[in-house]
Amino acid sequence: MNYTGIVIGTLTFLIIGIFHPLVIWAEYNFTKNIWPVFALVGVVFIVLSLFSSSVFVSCIFAVFAASSLWSIRELFQQEKRVEKGWFPKKKK
Repeated sequence: MNYTGIVIGTLTFLIIGIFHPLVIWAEYNFTKNIWPVFALVGVVFIVLSLFSSSVFVSCIFAVFAASSLWSIRELFQQEKRVEKGWFPKKKK
């Protein structure tokens, strides 16, 4: 049996699950202006994925990169959710 697909799927699920609260935390503490950090992390992991000799590791790096890049959009959406009162706004 080959468990590689199941492991990649599980790790994908965990990575996406980690990014959800990370976006909320980042927007709360740094506002949406932290998006370049997510972009940089995404680009770095794309490059790591391209140069990885292992297909498994390359897949995980690519999932991490995609999650990081997708988080940029979510940061802007999170700001709107805060404005609607769905999430707390940080007091200055």
